Amino acid sequence: MRKIYIFDTTLRDGEQSPGVNLNTKEKLEIAHQLERLGVDRIEAGFPAASPGDLAAVNAVAKAVKNSTIVGLSRARIPDIDAAYEALKDAQDPCLHLFLASSPIHRKYKLRMEKEQVLETADAAISYAKKYFSKIEFSPEDAGRTELDFLCQVTEMAIRAGATVVNIPDTVGYLTPYEYGNIFKTLKENVSGIEKIQLSAHCHDDLGMATANALAAVLNGADQIEGTINGIGERAGNTALEEVAMALETRADFYQAKTSFVLSEIARTSRLVSKLTGMAVPGNKAIVGANAFAHESGIHQDGMLKEKSTYEIISPETIGLKESKLVLGKHSGRHAFREKLIDLGYNLDKDQVNHAFSKFKELADKKKEVSDEDIRAMIEEKLVDTPEAYTLETIYVAYGNKSTPSAKVRIVMLDGGVLEEESEGNGSVDAIYMAIDKATKEEVELSDYSIKSVTHGKDALGEVHVVLAQNDIAVTGRGVSTDILEASARAYVDALNRLIEKRKIGAGNRRDKIGLI
Repeated sequence: MRKIYIFDTTLRDGEQSPGVNLNTKEKLEIAHQLERLGVDRIEAGFPAASPGDLAAVNAVAKAVKNSTIVGLSRARIPDIDAAYEALKDAQDPCLHLFLASSPIHRKYKLRMEKEQVLETADAAISYAKKYFSKIEFSPEDAGRTELDFLCQVTEMAIRAGATVVNIPDTVGYLTPYEYGNIFKTLKENVSGIEKIQLSAHCHDDLGMATANALAAVLNGADQIEGTINGIGERAGNTALEEVAMALETRADFYQAKTSFVLSEIARTSRLVSKLTGMAVPGNKAIVGANAFAHESGIHQDGMLKEKSTYEIISPETIGLKESKLVLGKHSGRHAFREKLIDLGYNLDKDQVNHAFSKFKELADKKKEVSDEDIRAMIEEKLVDTPEAYTLETIYVAYGNKSTPSAKVRIVMLDGGVLEEESEGNGSVDAIYMAIDKATKEEVELSDYSIKSVTHGKDALGEVHVVLAQNDIAVTGRGVSTDILEASARAYVDALNRLIEKRKIGAGNRRDKIGLI
């Protein structure tokens, strides 16, 4: 079977999802997990967008050794120079250049004629060859570009020295037949096409991203680009876990495979969801909570008799397994450590001790602690943010005929203590107003969401918030069996991220220009 290379752009195109803002530590955590997943190429960011993005790409380039690290760049010399600076320490660097090619982009965005597009792209690729042996070129909005001109652009890129030519369906406009036909046409008509790899980059505006990516595979694509959980601009990108499992499950049809370590899919999905704050829909293919759930009596009967009646994929394949070790307040440290290993967490002694202490606190509140409880507890602080503020206590008074009030006690990094109280329109509002008074931070709550981690009246609640201040937007998360405590923890977590972001000088809103 031929190999299909996987180009993951979760850290670049995925981060362009509204409300998503990953710091360097979070990007590193995801990058390491993508490496464990077996991703061939990781697009770590857009170095020219901001100093913070350049530093994050450089950190990933230094840390990851088993995947090619890619940086995005417009067809401009300053962008290429910034990408070189970010990628110079990578063991296997690659530049991803793009320039729009469609009539609508040429006329309204670039204000260029066809020849100008060809000349600009040619000059950029030629300049980049001084720094990079691997260059991917993307004619942005290729899906709406005239086929004959797309052939010209591809031939130019090959002559100039590109090693990969990517065909983006930038606005998710094409049908599988149309998109597959582009690859077929390029394969049949472009001179030197055998010297390069062809890549497919699809968006999901009409819900056809995965179908289009697979149509590209059938018509000769060598690489699929996408994100974990399908996150990204607007309606998102091709969900890489869907492509990998489609090729695995229907190997008889596609005769192609990826290098994915399939058992890492579930964990990767969870990590990306936690750090981006983007919940995975329950009915999401492969990684949704209901992907392996069966409620219908007919389905249940079939499953009990033979699983293959209603399951074409085993949950174990993607790294899901039923709990064999029930944990509660009487469980010991050894059993807890074994459970962590079983769930895929490799923590050092101090981290285990800290996690065990949190587990004991949770076990006192819950009769039985599930795998999902443990995951939520561990992943709440999977990436440490320097804590300018630590929530120590909250007190809330509420009655249906009285004004809710809250009192908070917050410990500062230098050991100082802040105490404030406030009234609000509701309990959460009162807590947040009290925290604002204590910290004297003026922020806007852009988003607030709650979800249950597990089932039952004593379920853990997980709160995600998005705070905005001037041009900075950050996410925060908190987990507790008490939703008011979880709300307060999420808010304080977001404030700590806000302060850290101001410190590192990445306060300006990212220039999210790369829309391929």
